[in-house]
Amino acid sequence: MDWCEQIKFHLGVLDLDVVLYSEKPTAITEASSDEEKSYYKHWDRSNRLGLMFMRMNIVGNIKTTLPKTESAKELLKLVEESSQTADKFFTRTLMGTLTTMKFVGSRTMNEHVIEMTNIEARLKSLGMEVEQNFLVQFIINSLSSEYDPFQMNYNTMKDK
Repeated sequence: MDWCEQIKFHLGVLDLDVVLYSEKPTAITEASSDEEKSYYKHWDRSNRLGLMFMRMNIVGNIKTTLPKTESAKELLKLVEESSQTADKFFTRTLMGTLTTMKFVGSRTMNEHVIEMTNIEARLKSLGMEVEQNFLVQFIINSLSSEYDPFQMNYNTMKDK
């Protein structure tokens, strides 16, 4: 579950999510009914506490990039947009790493394969599926020239 879904869930459990699904009600006046006054107070409380809850749970480096807002609904929208931009950047970075990674003898082959598999899993969690055949090919392409006989043998196999 991503951050925004967790926030929506928590605000719902706390009965503070009215602010996320409805616009700010008109200000109460002397002529407002008890029901309108009650709804306005509920919405206002939901907005104030929702804002505080979100601000307490936003990662510091994202928090500093967000403009100030007095609306919990708007803050959630800004975080979602910021998150999508960050996800795209992170996906691009991970994909670049996966496609250019090279095996160096400073660690074991197993550690190298696990690291590449972990990158693939992170990409998948960001919505970018790397097919198994591509992952295997990226791993094989990451090997140094001393593995050329292995690469040649693998590439001539009928069963992969």
